[in-house]
Amino acid sequence: KKCYYTDGRSKSMGRMQTYFRRIKNWMAQNPMVLDKSAFPDLEESDCYTGPFSRARIHHFIINNKDTFFSNATRSRIVYHMLERTKYENGISKVGIRKLINNGSYIAAFPPHEGAYKSSQPIKTHGPQNNRHLLYERWARWGMWYKHQPLDLIRLYFGEKIGLYFAWLGWYTGMLIPAAIVGLCVFFYGLFTMNNSQVSQEICKATEVFMCPLCDKNCSLQRLNDSCIYAKVTYLFDNGGTVFFAIFMAIWATVFLEFWKRRRSILTYTWDLIEWEEEEETLRPQFEAKYYKMEIVNPITGKPEPHQPSSDKVTRLLVSVSGIFFMISLVITAVFGVVVYRLVVMEQFASFKWNFIKQYWQFATSAAAVCINFIIIMLLNLAYEKIAYLLTNLEYPRTESEWENSFALKMFLFQFVNLNSSIFYIAFFLGRFVGHPGKYNKLFDRWRLEECHPSGCLIDLCLQMGVIMFLKQIWNNFMELGYPLIQNWWSRHKIKRGIHDASIPQWENDWNLQPMNLHGLMDEYLEMVLQFGFTTIFVAAFPLAPLLALLNNIIEIRLDAYKFVTQWRRPLPARATDIGIWLGILEGIGILAVITNAFVIAITSDYIPRFVYEYKYGPCANHVEPSENCLKGYVNNSLSFFDLSELGMGKSGYCRYRDYRGPPWSSKPYEFTLQYWHILAARLAFIIVFEHLVFGIKSFIAYLIPDVPKGLHDRIRREKYLVQEMMYEAELEHLQQQRRKSGQPVHHEWP
Repeated sequence: KKCYYTDGRSKSMGRMQTYFRRIKNWMAQNPMVLDKSAFPDLEESDCYTGPFSRARIHHFIINNKDTFFSNATRSRIVYHMLERTKYENGISKVGIRKLINNGSYIAAFPPHEGAYKSSQPIKTHGPQNNRHLLYERWARWGMWYKHQPLDLIRLYFGEKIGLYFAWLGWYTGMLIPAAIVGLCVFFYGLFTMNNSQVSQEICKATEVFMCPLCDKNCSLQRLNDSCIYAKVTYLFDNGGTVFFAIFMAIWATVFLEFWKRRRSILTYTWDLIEWEEEEETLRPQFEAKYYKMEIVNPITGKPEPHQPSSDKVTRLLVSVSGIFFMISLVITAVFGVVVYRLVVMEQFASFKWNFIKQYWQFATSAAAVCINFIIIMLLNLAYEKIAYLLTNLEYPRTESEWENSFALKMFLFQFVNLNSSIFYIAFFLGRFVGHPGKYNKLFDRWRLEECHPSGCLIDLCLQMGVIMFLKQIWNNFMELGYPLIQNWWSRHKIKRGIHDASIPQWENDWNLQPMNLHGLMDEYLEMVLQFGFTTIFVAAFPLAPLLALLNNIIEIRLDAYKFVTQWRRPLPARATDIGIWLGILEGIGILAVITNAFVIAITSDYIPRFVYEYKYGPCANHVEPSENCLKGYVNNSLSFFDLSELGMGKSGYCRYRDYRGPPWSSKPYEFTLQYWHILAARLAFIIVFEHLVFGIKSFIAYLIPDVPKGLHDRIRREKYLVQEMMYEAELEHLQQQRRKSGQPVHHEWP
């Protein structure tokens, strides 16, 4: 039984309790809070808990042996025995997995607790079982605005799945302020779009002709033809861009640091504080492979299989070589898409349809994005199989090591696969094209693609928006639509309803789809890649947090519906955290600071505008400017080229985006001093931005401890009290034994 104590702080705590009582009363009226009366079995126990041991069974309060262990724990015990039971003579003839692989059994899974629907309303007749309760209070689409019943999820599916939904809910909730700020930045650009000096100058430039953007079929283009592109670009490249990039970098740190605190509270509540060190067992495949090479475990003092260092290094080298090969394959695919863009832009520029001919750059980018998305989806299928083979080749020691190794490979594959084309557009598109009369060409044949007269940021936004939107639709279909179709077809073949009460539960469950072979890896991977989209290039696409928030609201209920209704009940598993994904998220947070610094400095026109405003513009020499400081910026940012040098039979000058000397200067087409000023400002901005943001991130991480102080003190006190109570229980047990044997009873340890 738990012991409660008071100290000198009780008086001050009285005022705090009154304050918290008011908050609790307000929370009771919050429509997002779950009705606690619907979950009668989840009341907090008044007993301390500890790892069970039959030798210490007298320490435990056991009212009913059939319900002492939860359903999830009993399933884990059964599976533990099935995994280590020999079925034939031989060293490798062990475990239910091999019996499934060789066809002796079709499947092995814990059954659901019954039907998830009932003909009687739950409000009047109550839930039939925990599955029914989860469906009514969690998995239904009508519950999308409610908090999740994490304790019931943990009780039914185990701690590992419970932690996943806890993390997903926390991530979704933290996206709300990010989405609001991103929406404000977008609306700021929308409301001030018509007042933008740069957009106004582009839209009024009727007599400024831009040089042809391709060699054969492109003609001179009026600058004001880019008016719409200039206004759309301003939506994502305005005065709020830098602020939002800094905000999202800080947001990522706050999200991760507060998740660590949330995780520590959950692990304490779910009795997982010291589980990993004590209870994680070896994988049967590892035991069967290295059973002859045993060493003594320095912690337990017992002999266990050991993988020699030379064998481990060799297998890791083979695995790393496979990773680099797949990454090089991704880069090759991106290079193919780049070549495609170079080839088709000439074709679109002379297309028969006037719309495509007029907006051939947009058509080229849109077609390339769609093709790139198809390639991404096809390569993902190959990555999963290769990553699975490479991970098994390493023979990880424990299940968590296998999952971490496999997750890291899949993340590296898919991250490079998804973001390589975005990195190309952000940092390489239009950077090495040369200048009119001396363009750089790929294989001396195809002229490198230039940015639109309004800049490359619109291409980056298009690439990110299309990939993010299409991938979310595809993932949602594969997670729910595909299992629905498969389950419908299975029932159709045997002409059975959703749940037939006349047959055993396991047979009803057998007609459902099994959980993914890799467990929660696909679920985490989808969300972590989305986190990368939300943070890494957020300076170019401030609506990314909003799209992520809307998707995650759907994702939570979609995953819940899938786990409760469409999948067989997965094997419950324990976990203390989200594994390697936390380290990956922290790495993405660091990468996001660097990429956003480069996007603002290189991809956007923020630095050129800044340099012009304070060095070359009308406000450069005036303390109190009387006119817009960006007046004349567009004309200043365009260089001149003599059309007679193109051999088109035209005279005069055309303009192109660069800072080069005019044809009549002493050094025509050489970089001007302003170019070097802008380059220096870009490098300075990157350094200052990174150091500033990293400093703020480190300071915030230092201020927010991973474990709340109150929880830390409570854990330490409970350890002390449990030791005292175990001492008393052992003493009482010893006294009872002495009484039974007729020996004298000691009231202290002998």
